Amino acid sequence: MLDVVCAVIENPEGRYLACLRPNGKHLGGLWEFPGGKVDPGESPERALARELLEELAVVVEVGRPLVPVIWNYGERAIRLLPFHCKIIGGDLRALEHQALRWCFPKEFGDLCWADADVPILREILALSANESGN
Repeated sequence: MLDVVCAVIENPEGRYLACLRPNGKHLGGLWEFPGGKVDPGESPERALARELLEELAVVVEVGRPLVPVIWNYGERAIRLLPFHCKIIGGDLRALEHQALRWCFPKEFGDLCWADADVPILREILALSANESGN
């Protein structure tokens, strides 16, 4: 099983960063939380900081984890390790994605997400509902 990390990045307005995978790559044309593979001997937190610098040109503070997601895409099984992250430096750019979009949780359904990211969306929606008292 392949360990993969992803960042749940919320801006001050309460929007979350979604990234569109490029066509021609695995899961091309689907939206995801940014991240990537954990290299051997690398901590998930370090892998996430490295991946976000490579993919988005940003330096992040990796915060608390969310619930890991085990997902089998048929050709590969992954353990997706999501973390709350905060951008603390750099200039956000889509270096490896087709597009970037900031969206409110109520807008998550407007995008076609990679399957493994859907449980993370549900967790964010549940957390935001609890925070708003609904």
